[in-house]
Amino acid sequence: MVTLTDIKDASPRWLKDVGDTLTRSYGRRTATARPVPDFLIIGTKRGGTTSLFNYLLMHPGVLGLFPQVRGRKSTDYFFKEYHRGEGWYRSHFHTDSYRRLVARSAGHRPVSGEASPYYQWDPRIAERVRATAPDVRAIALLRDPVDRAWSHHQERAANGVEPLGFEAALAAEEDRLAGELDAMLADPAYYSTAYDFYSYRSRGLYLPQIQNWHASFPEGQLLVLRSEDMYSDVQGTFDTVCDFLGLPHFALPSTKPFNAITRSSIPPNARKELEDFYSGPNQHLADYLGRPLLWT
Repeated sequence: MVTLTDIKDASPRWLKDVGDTLTRSYGRRTATARPVPDFLIIGTKRGGTTSLFNYLLMHPGVLGLFPQVRGRKSTDYFFKEYHRGEGWYRSHFHTDSYRRLVARSAGHRPVSGEASPYYQWDPRIAERVRATAPDVRAIALLRDPVDRAWSHHQERAANGVEPLGFEAALAAEEDRLAGELDAMLADPAYYSTAYDFYSYRSRGLYLPQIQNWHASFPEGQLLVLRSEDMYSDVQGTFDTVCDFLGLPHFALPSTKPFNAITRSSIPPNARKELEDFYSGPNQHLADYLGRPLLWT
């Protein structure tokens, strides 16, 4: 069966641009009839946010972005597009009337949301989300920070934006990020590619990121999961997420991962150095969450 998404994917670039402009214009005109999202998958980068979002889209009670485009999971609103305003943001979600239509078919109110691993990392975002969607439920996937850093570097190198090897990139990280956070805090519209692209080591310091979200949202609105648990038991983790979002359980038709990259071995010296670096922070995170040590 050919879908509208298939037709759009096969269209030339200029036609896609025209369609996007018209769709966004319509979405903005009807923004008041479009609720803010029910959930956000906020991170971590290379922690399975794309996979979890795609698993949720398999559920008949979960709506993607409007219009739904294959591979698109985020609006980037809270860090790149915040100046466009709430009406622009709401234009990316389905109307109340469409949700009522889906509810009649699904037998319950559908939920909608988006996923961006940058939402957990940028310290400005939790407060912005609170101002826009105070009832939203956020999901954080935390991956072993050593493996996360290596996967992050592999992705940046594959995308052609990282000229340095892994160990050299770790050594350069402090200089690359110097002053970037201060610039972000001073300018609400500033997006730092360095802070996003090259934060291999610092992005694995999860405790300040979780505490930052807890400063804006109570514990019951933030679900913290281990990425490894999702990788080892997709359906079980999915059921936990469904409970958190108030959705009935649903048997996933596929549990294949999304956005995976070719795995290779992290250099042994870099692994040992990072394991030592994260030993204390990982223990502090476990103490804060009241759980056994998440990674050894």
